[in-house]
Amino acid sequence: MAISKQLKLLLTSGSLIAAALASPVQKPLNDDDIDDTPLPLVIWHGLGDSYSAAGLREVGALADAINPGTLVYFIRMDDDGSRDRSATFLGNVTEQVAKACADIAAHPILSTAPAIDALGFSQGGQFLRGYIERCNNPPVRNLVTFGSQHNGISAFRDCPWSDWVCRGAMALLKGNAWTQFVQSRLVPAQYYRNLDEYEQYLEHSNFLADINNERLFKNRTYRENLVKLENLVLYMFEDDTTVVPKETAWFEEVNGTEITPLRARKMYSEDWIGLRELDRKGGLHFRTAPGDHMQLTDQLLNETFAEFFGPIKKAKKSAPRPIMLGGSDL
Repeated sequence: MAISKQLKLLLTSGSLIAAALASPVQKPLNDDDIDDTPLPLVIWHGLGDSYSAAGLREVGALADAINPGTLVYFIRMDDDGSRDRSATFLGNVTEQVAKACADIAAHPILSTAPAIDALGFSQGGQFLRGYIERCNNPPVRNLVTFGSQHNGISAFRDCPWSDWVCRGAMALLKGNAWTQFVQSRLVPAQYYRNLDEYEQYLEHSNFLADINNERLFKNRTYRENLVKLENLVLYMFEDDTTVVPKETAWFEEVNGTEITPLRARKMYSEDWIGLRELDRKGGLHFRTAPGDHMQLTDQLLNETFAEFFGPIKKAKKSAPRPIMLGGSDL
């Protein structure tokens, strides 16, 4: 995801009103009962982006402006921005998720928080879900994903002529997706899922088949961790031409022109990763965003950040004046 560097902050000075944490004896609220400290926010960017990108940093500033005092942590595979961007194309996703788990657990502030919130842009969304299922320390309260490939992709993206890292990675993918070399080194291959090659996917997928619990052995920990979420918010872009199929953002199965909603799939009825239980307690949200992939509107971001991020317990209020945000990559 390449977030526009021309993002402009046009924020008002209002902040969210915090609600009181309930005391055991239900006494009347006073100043000592109020905890308006926002939970930390962890952000994982998408394909072709970097944790140090100016646009992504401005998203963090927006989160802090809406919920003042928010500690924003940007997941990175390398402190060098250029190498971090390369790692969105080249790397072992299992190892990358493990690194994110270790880095967050070792962070002096994140590690002591009662919980964190998480925001995933495109492929960063399913990687954050991998964090929740595999480690979840500290635990995630709310996970919001925009245009993520939760049910995989059936086609690979096109690359600009000037992007040699992207072009080199995509060239290796074509016709070689299931080799051990590709599955351990090329990031998009590790969430490639084509129903025409489903048996090969089950046998060789390094990442997605595992975190979706699609194989015969089901990892109970994955389900136990995901149902601990308060909210899983899945945004699909209505006119997404980058992610194929776009319905993957909602865990939908697409076979040609036939689309099977999540609630009609076996992974839901048998509750492989806890989505059914999460849904039954009101924590699973399917939402749409207008436009193409990562063309995020100011109003959508403001409303989302105000609704799902901030203090552990908070009162809702109108979001501040909007900003502009745009992007195009996975």
